Amino acid sequence: MALVQKFNFRSTLAILIAGISVFAAACGNGAPSTGGPGKVDPNETAAKVNGKIITMEEVDRSVKQQAQGQESKFSPLELAGARLQVLQNLIEQEVMFQKAEKENLVPTDDEITVEINKRKVESRMSAEEFDKRMAEAGLTEKSFRDDIKKALAIAKLVDKVTGRIENPKDSEIEQFYKGNPEMFIKKRGVRLAAIVVDPADGGQGDTTRNQAEAEQRVKEVLAKVSQPASDFGALAREYSEDPSRLQNGDMGYLSEDDLKQNYPQLAAGFMNPQFTVGQITNALNISGRYYIFKLVERIEKDENLTLESPDVRPQIQQLLVENRKQLLAASYQAVAMNEAKIENFLAKKVVDNPNELSGARPAGSMNGESNSNAAGNSNVAANTSSNGNSNTGSNTAAASNSASTNAANSAEKK
Repeated sequence: MALVQKFNFRSTLAILIAGISVFAAACGNGAPSTGGPGKVDPNETAAKVNGKIITMEEVDRSVKQQAQGQESKFSPLELAGARLQVLQNLIEQEVMFQKAEKENLVPTDDEITVEINKRKVESRMSAEEFDKRMAEAGLTEKSFRDDIKKALAIAKLVDKVTGRIENPKDSEIEQFYKGNPEMFIKKRGVRLAAIVVDPADGGQGDTTRNQAEAEQRVKEVLAKVSQPASDFGALAREYSEDPSRLQNGDMGYLSEDDLKQNYPQLAAGFMNPQFTVGQITNALNISGRYYIFKLVERIEKDENLTLESPDVRPQIQQLLVENRKQLLAASYQAVAMNEAKIENFLAKKVVDNPNELSGARPAGSMNGESNSNAAGNSNVAANTSSNGNSNTGSNTAAASNSASTNAANSAEKK
């Protein structure tokens, strides 16, 4: 297990560009709002950043994207809070984008097009579905390109600012190792690689688009992996329909507890010594996708890692560097905000009219549930849309342990 993942720090870059990667949040089932509490003139100026206007149309579009179609259920009080929080994000983005412009870090049209195409592929949607979802989010081709442009520019700026961070000294690495002994225990578990075949038509280059094509592809892959000289990693790169294909199908190291949580029907089989390292399973249907697993490594008991253990020093170094980059980027943004001339007209309007905000919910929303969390979630839009996450197994279908063990034990040896 990577040490960097253990800390689970929020990415500073994600904080800086929250709301820019808007399409993921726009992929909910909500339809465009046709009105409701707090309706305003979309051309009204919500704020100015060094003279650059941010309109209420931009604010409400971001609110809609983050609320995923639930904004019509907000009370005026909740909607006002959501608008203020979204506006603060937009102000921070604009400040950073203007800094990027001054550093000549604005991406070219070709770079923007490449990023858009990448997101379309990662969304695993057809072109028609992608365009439909974008329209539901209130995004035009121009506004979507503008959002991508800002995201890329800010990412370049953060990279430039944090590029001055030097690698930590050996003494710092050793001090970190001694101060965090619990992080350096490799739990009993396995490392898996997989070739994933998805019958769903994800569009955008998906190679199997229905059940029949998927079953045919599975037969083809099983025939190839059963050959003595086969290269599982190469076959994963060629055939797998999962992001893990970029790492030769590597799904990472899973402790026994992780294995039970992510692949409960397979845990007993993979931990069984009769299922040997290098062995390959038959195609296993998990949540509608076919997984062909290879057991890459198995640790029978917990191991204490040392600084000389593979990857320990590099991972500590990466962790320390990334944490320093996050702190530097956040500090840079704070300074940039202090230097900018910011006029928040929406906030002033709330201060000047404190008694015009009602807490009553609009008609049709009295279901007893609270929507305030949805309104206040400023990070929803920062999530990247990817149905092919390599941890897909967390939603696996239930199956009996005996069936799992039989499936693993019937696997073919490479």
